[in-house]
Amino acid sequence: MLTEGGIFVGGGGEGYATPQELLLKYGNRHGLITGATGTGKTVTLQVLAEGFSAAGVPVFLSDVKGDLAGLAVAGSSGAKLHDGFMKRSATIGYALSYQAFPVAFWDLFGQQGHPVRATVTEMGPLLLARLMDLSEPQEGVLNIAFRLADEEGLALLDLKDLQAMLVSIGRNAAEIGLRYGNVAPATVGAIQRQLLVLENQGGTRLFGEPALDLADMMRTAPDGRGQINILAADRLMSSPRLYATFLLWLLSELFEELPEVGDPDKPKFVFFFDEAHLLFDDAPKALVDKVEQVARLIRSKGVGVYFITQNPADMPDDILGQLGNRVQHALRAFTAKDQKDLARAAQNYRPNPAFDTETAIKEVGTGEAVTSFLEAKGVPGIVQRTLVRPPASQLGPITPEERRAAIAATGLGAKYDTVIDRDSAFERLQARAAEAAEAAARSAAEEERLKEDERELKSARRYDGRDSGRSTSRRSSRSDSVATAFGKSLARQLGTKSGQAIVRGILGSLFKSR
Repeated sequence: MLTEGGIFVGGGGEGYATPQELLLKYGNRHGLITGATGTGKTVTLQVLAEGFSAAGVPVFLSDVKGDLAGLAVAGSSGAKLHDGFMKRSATIGYALSYQAFPVAFWDLFGQQGHPVRATVTEMGPLLLARLMDLSEPQEGVLNIAFRLADEEGLALLDLKDLQAMLVSIGRNAAEIGLRYGNVAPATVGAIQRQLLVLENQGGTRLFGEPALDLADMMRTAPDGRGQINILAADRLMSSPRLYATFLLWLLSELFEELPEVGDPDKPKFVFFFDEAHLLFDDAPKALVDKVEQVARLIRSKGVGVYFITQNPADMPDDILGQLGNRVQHALRAFTAKDQKDLARAAQNYRPNPAFDTETAIKEVGTGEAVTSFLEAKGVPGIVQRTLVRPPASQLGPITPEERRAAIAATGLGAKYDTVIDRDSAFERLQARAAEAAEAAARSAAEEERLKEDERELKSARRYDGRDSGRSTSRRSSRSDSVATAFGKSLARQLGTKSGQAIVRGILGSLFKSR
């Protein structure tokens, strides 16, 4: 599986490539796995995940179809594909030895793995706006909500905190608008409706505490192998935008939290982004530009990002140009567009005089691919036809009992399985509203008492020769209504905390100082 300084990916017999390997020192130069449905992308992903884990590199991947869970269990000679695997291993000169790998299962819904959460504050307004598909004015109001929360020290941990913040902004739109511009109640209402949609898609489970600690994904087993983190995404895929935004947030967290390491001998972490086209479908150019920036810079943090999709055309050209390690499974050209995409895919490789790349991409069978890995000095290798080696772990899903055993073995349940609901924006804004309501009630009672005094004086029942008018100071008590009190408090806060806003990174997520 591991060669000297590399991961053995495959090879071949007559008419195929010499052994192909992904050099670990270039593992953080990113990669691409593409091909039509059923051509072997999942096996390639599994093989690369095994190789990085064996080299001591932690890995993250999402299990879209439920069959990558087999990484936690060793392959078996009784498996349906065993004979074919042994035959292929002999053809490429590979000694297949079945083994399981250290796996941690994660699940947004907390059913097939440890719950994985982020706080609203950590997610940031940019990714949340993308998640909720907000318009530009709506995104502007969302930014105001985050700005006020940051400046006033109000923790936005879950969706009810953000909802409470938006309610507060709507009630005090006039005062807030003087500083930040018009805040229309209709805009606040539209955001609240999008939050309701997000809740219905499962967003309530994503936001909250305890939030994910990246250190728990970057662990190594006692034998030195890297932990393979598998996100159960079969159910999550019913909400594609939620899936893509969560993975993008996780990528941004890696970028913001990890220190610069330059060019390490092997990656510090490898991130596989399956169904990558979901990240770019209908994405605004500003977001795509930021993703490109993260992809370009994150390799200096020792992180390799590998995109998995059906067609290279799914990837923006600026990002495609940064993906040095490539595995192209078969593409089918049934339409004029398919033929155009096929020709374009072939142009992404360094030509091999031994065969035509476009023809090879059409002809390779299941489990075969044309490959190009970075060689010495980071030069792209000549494209080669390759038989991908069989995985050492089980190919396909595992039983519920095997999954439960793997989940228990991580020891992370005590940390993540119980939700924590601590004092945050929702509770503090409720307390403020209660105090303001109490003050308003006292003011109203005082006003009523003064009116009663005035009526009695006018009827001469308690005439003492003094002016019966109410004092100006008491009249002002009613003016300190809920909205005015909030406005004065806000003005004081803005005047004293203008330089204390939380710093945010490229994708708007919370920047955590190390």
